[in-house]
Amino acid sequence: MYSRFALVDCARYLFDQLSVRNAASWNTMMSGLVRVGLYGDVMLLFRETQNFSVRPSGFLVSSLIAACDRSGCMFGEGIQVHGFAIKVGLLYDVFVGSCLLHFYGAYKRVFDAQRIFEEMPERNVVSWTSLMFGYLDNGDFENVMYLYQEMRKEEISCNENTFATVIAACSSLEDELLGLKVLAHVVKSGFETKVSVANSLINMLGSLGSLKEAYYVFSHMDERDTISWNSIISAHVQNGLFGESMRFFHFMRHVHKKINSTTLATLLSVCSSVDNLKWGKGIHSLVIKLGLDSNVCTCNSLLGMYSEGGRLDDAEFVFKEMPERDLISWNSMMTCYVRGGRSLDVLKLLNEMLQMKKAINYVTFMSALAACSNSECIAEGKIVHALVILSGLHENLAVGNASITMYAKSGPMVEAKKVFQMMPKRNQVTWNALIGGLAENEEPDEAVKAFQLMREEGIKADYITLSNVLGACLTPDDLLKHGLPIHAHIVLTGFESNSYVQNSLITMYAKCGDLQSSECIFDGLLNKNTISWNAIIAANAHHGLEEEVLKCIVKMKNAGIDLDQFSFSEGLAAAAKLAVLEEGQQLHCLAVKHGLDLDPFVTNAAMDMYGKCAEMDDMLRILPQPLNRSRLSWNILISAFARHGYFQKARETFNEMLEMGLKPDHVTFVSLLSACSHRGLVEEGLTYYAAMSKEFNVPPGIKHCVCIIDLLGRSGRLIEAETFINEMPVPPDALVWRTLLASCKIHGNLELGKKAAEHLFKLDPSDESAYVLYSNICATTGKWGAVEDVRRQMGSYNIKKKPACSWVKLRDQVVLFGMGDQTHPQTSEIYAKLGELRKLIKEAGYVPDTSFALQDTDEEQKEHNLWNHSERLALSFGLINTPNGSTIKVFKNLRVCGDCHSVYKFVSGIIRRKIILRDPYRFHHFSGGQCSCCDYW
Repeated sequence: MYSRFALVDCARYLFDQLSVRNAASWNTMMSGLVRVGLYGDVMLLFRETQNFSVRPSGFLVSSLIAACDRSGCMFGEGIQVHGFAIKVGLLYDVFVGSCLLHFYGAYKRVFDAQRIFEEMPERNVVSWTSLMFGYLDNGDFENVMYLYQEMRKEEISCNENTFATVIAACSSLEDELLGLKVLAHVVKSGFETKVSVANSLINMLGSLGSLKEAYYVFSHMDERDTISWNSIISAHVQNGLFGESMRFFHFMRHVHKKINSTTLATLLSVCSSVDNLKWGKGIHSLVIKLGLDSNVCTCNSLLGMYSEGGRLDDAEFVFKEMPERDLISWNSMMTCYVRGGRSLDVLKLLNEMLQMKKAINYVTFMSALAACSNSECIAEGKIVHALVILSGLHENLAVGNASITMYAKSGPMVEAKKVFQMMPKRNQVTWNALIGGLAENEEPDEAVKAFQLMREEGIKADYITLSNVLGACLTPDDLLKHGLPIHAHIVLTGFESNSYVQNSLITMYAKCGDLQSSECIFDGLLNKNTISWNAIIAANAHHGLEEEVLKCIVKMKNAGIDLDQFSFSEGLAAAAKLAVLEEGQQLHCLAVKHGLDLDPFVTNAAMDMYGKCAEMDDMLRILPQPLNRSRLSWNILISAFARHGYFQKARETFNEMLEMGLKPDHVTFVSLLSACSHRGLVEEGLTYYAAMSKEFNVPPGIKHCVCIIDLLGRSGRLIEAETFINEMPVPPDALVWRTLLASCKIHGNLELGKKAAEHLFKLDPSDESAYVLYSNICATTGKWGAVEDVRRQMGSYNIKKKPACSWVKLRDQVVLFGMGDQTHPQTSEIYAKLGELRKLIKEAGYVPDTSFALQDTDEEQKEHNLWNHSERLALSFGLINTPNGSTIKVFKNLRVCGDCHSVYKFVSGIIRRKIILRDPYRFHHFSGGQCSCCDYW
């Protein structure tokens, strides 16, 4: 009695008081210990039986095997009990045999279970069911069904457990016809109302999409347990009917009243989407109300929901409040940090786990390696890899694949190849990781070679393989050499209809310069999904067609396709390049509506858009807090301050970034050096350039060198700039010589300008900027004959000067002006306003600088030409069509003219309005007769 009611202490007290104990006493006591989970005590009690010469029975040995089975960690003891059963001649006892079958199945030793089953002289329904369960637990569903068929041939009746096991196998096989046959057998045998069988039927029918039938079984059950309710809720969740699953949950709470962690985990698994997250938060509140927030499994489900929903702060809160954490908790939080781009926090958790001597598995290391998958974390990645080796997990296939990915994304493909070569086993994922790494590191020949070796080893390529190898093709030569043959292979192998491969083809043709083929493939798609639209959006962005990008996003939205993080990021980037604030704001609002505004990629793209549209207040408003700020966010902030001429703020931001423990990268220093260049802070810029490699291990790149040349050149230190070019750590390219040539134009240095132009002509004879800049230097220094020579040379090469244009965004339209433009309907008003401004600023002391009128004409004509400049026409239009007191924004495609800059200053002081002018290099904020650039740009 005491044993049956789990009062094992009382039972043991009575057992110890017995003066005479028979086999039944020992068997009952051992059975009671198994019932309450004291498996170690069972083995100790068994040893006592040997001292009392108790004759072992099938019941006693079965209890021993059950203890070893249920403990989950007594496999060795189970083997010893198996040996004991052989020794005492109980191996062929049907109960002992059945228990051994279940024991080996539980420890994934199905081969041993099968051998015992075949040697059993007598088998009953329990024996068959135990072996079936072993196969089911091992994922071998075909053998479950084979045993079921053999069992029926031998006319052995199925019991409740047999049917539950067979139905579960049918569910996993997703074989509807087979499932219906088993269902007919269940009904015929009269087991359809048995709780465990009905529960399995609901699960199977739900997985097959037969919700009507699942509900029929559920509604006709004589009694329902918690599993029954969980099964019907899960069936609706699997089929995307979240509302229905919530209704069943509501009924469950009022009718059944018992809720467990499985109930909540099932619902929380689909609450990570924007639409369902509010329900997930409601369930979280219920968890706290019911006191289940101390349940590890429930908290892990909450962690998973917040992680998948991108709610990092909420996940962090749940994790920190958990009274107890298991390995899944730690791994889930690490995965969440990886998704949020917080690599440092991932490594901090790993360090904490190591210090606390927490159990670590391959999943832990996979997250840690993923956190180190960038060039800035290569040192940390190597340490994690060393820990993997020390832990003995380096031969784990999944960890090996993660190591290859980590090294590939960090840059050193040599290390990735070493890991690949040392792996004892390789699968499709391994090859995909290697090929993907080679593609990312722009090694097309090596990627294609690896693809060929993969096929030679008999490993089948999947859509990921083909997408990766297509991604390695970047140039027209790659297209001819690799891209077209791979496309032919795709057609031959039937992957042409795969949506991922189709999207990769769109991207590949665009990157290789064939946008027309990309559009042709896209237009031919029957089912265009989010990824397809993103591919054609990226293709247009790659070709600099920002207006087409925005048009594609509108079409995508009109087609009812959901925009994701990538869609919003590309759209905001296009709005930033075009400086169209209204479109950017609309996209940002839509991202907020979809719950994607906190996604780091969307946040950074929105920040960049606001910064490039001169809305610094809006940019700072959405800026993440310093602790949650990624390096990209810091870089965008520094770049925006540099572009707007706020050097001091750029420097302060850089110092704050260092204080937060983030390492600056090459982008950080490009922004910082640009800020120095825009303000003429030569010594500060040279100091940062020196510190870049010495203190921060960032090797100088071509963009850093260009910043230093611009910095020295604009300040008039042209000889130093030339010396710097000769001593550069990287070979000078066209941008280097173009930058020096621009500085020569500012300071009228014809001799050095000629040198720079000659280098440019050698590198690219069709570069129109080289001819224009050199022609301008000649004009500035009065060498009109040389100007004519340059113009003739341009004519012989059929090179045309890029026309200057300026534009103003007014409500929903962009109004564009060229030099001396007279096509606008308000032309007469525009020129009348210009005449008025000209008179006002001359009275205020304006004197035209005709050196910016680069034609061989008299002074009067030069001044007239200056007043035809596009930025003045755009300014006049803006003044006419915007309310008094509002800020006027003008955009220009070329560097602003020096005399126009002077005009803008005077106008801003006279009309008392703020004017913002953006050219390709920076922003000029005019207010009260002054400019933010302090006349240095």
